[in-house]
Amino acid sequence: MTPPPSSPLPVTHRFIDEVGDTTFFGKGGVTILGQEGVSMAFGMGLVRIDRPLAEVRAEITALQKQVETDPLLYPLPSVAKRMAKGGFFFHACKDTPDVRTIFLHYLRELPCEIEVVMARKVPSIFVQKHHGKDDEFYADVLSHLIKSRLREPQRLVLNVAQRGSSTRAKVLDEALIKAVGRAGRLWQPDELQSKVVFNVQTPLTEPLLSVADYLAWAVQRVFEMGDMRYYNYLREKIRLVVDLYDASGSNHYDPITHPLTAGNKMGPPTT
Repeated sequence: MTPPPSSPLPVTHRFIDEVGDTTFFGKGGVTILGQEGVSMAFGMGLVRIDRPLAEVRAEITALQKQVETDPLLYPLPSVAKRMAKGGFFFHACKDTPDVRTIFLHYLRELPCEIEVVMARKVPSIFVQKHHGKDDEFYADVLSHLIKSRLREPQRLVLNVAQRGSSTRAKVLDEALIKAVGRAGRLWQPDELQSKVVFNVQTPLTEPLLSVADYLAWAVQRVFEMGDMRYYNYLREKIRLVVDLYDASGSNHYDPITHPLTAGNKMGPPTT
């Protein structure tokens, strides 16, 4: 007797964007962390949106059009530049305060949550653990972000913001292999039932990536500058922050029992 066909796996979408950069060294192999344009940490955030995605996508698209047609906003260089390259999209670190306020107000009312992994850029770890390779560093951070999501019986579509060579299929597959290995130390292999699909996107093709961008940026501001303003405004949306290479033993933060503070600002780089 032919067994009945199995039910298709439910499809789950999550949205991933990064903050900071993966640069460690300048000319001559000198560490340049914290210098202008070089971050002290590299982070990735994964967002869950608890409303129909098509509705939220349409709302964000409408907000983008609002900026494009506002005579006070569209002449701004940061807006005009994006419009000239295909269309405006919200991008936290490049948006001016008046543009940023539009999207921050929207996010505060949007039912969503983010989990963020912040990886302190420690040169010795980068050289020894990641062999001084940006792609290995990226894959390792991504693996920590997705390892806990592999148990559910689901087709997990990870919509990832495009990032040069880091989002090549080879790098993403390596991140998944690492995630499965880490998850395998927590659960039995037959408990890992998710089928993961990577979908590399840009904010122009997937406006929902701007949600991940802004929420992760609010966390980054704390680590890089000790700036609490945006984190506090969006705090209830930031379910978990993992300070990956903080050896203090208190590196998991939630908005209620253990929130981030200005004390999470990173100091001078260590080796």
